[in-house]
Amino acid sequence: MLLKLESKDNYLIARLKGELDHHNSELARQKIDRCFFEKNTSNIILDLRELTFMDSSGIGLVMGRYKNAKDRKGKLIIVNDNRYIERILRMSGLLKIIELYPTIDVAVEKL
Repeated sequence: MLLKLESKDNYLIARLKGELDHHNSELARQKIDRCFFEKNTSNIILDLRELTFMDSSGIGLVMGRYKNAKDRKGKLIIVNDNRYIERILRMSGLLKIIELYPTIDVAVEKL
């Protein structure tokens, strides 16, 4: 899995590409958290458009980052246009508490 992090204003963009599973979710979590806390941001945008697979450890990664943002009075927003990933997010119930948008530009407007 490839992870790119970008910090702007009061938000962190985490772009994930490839497979988000138990083999790499812990390392991704550590990198996202380190950047989130070092840059002192409140909001996180998870860009999942280039994920090809996500298992329950990916759901755990999303939930943990949601809690981190909420603890700082911020938001976690998911960017996704992949039907497979959206199905997993819906089945997990995450989309009942986390907003989903098709592009980063739209997500940034909602912060």
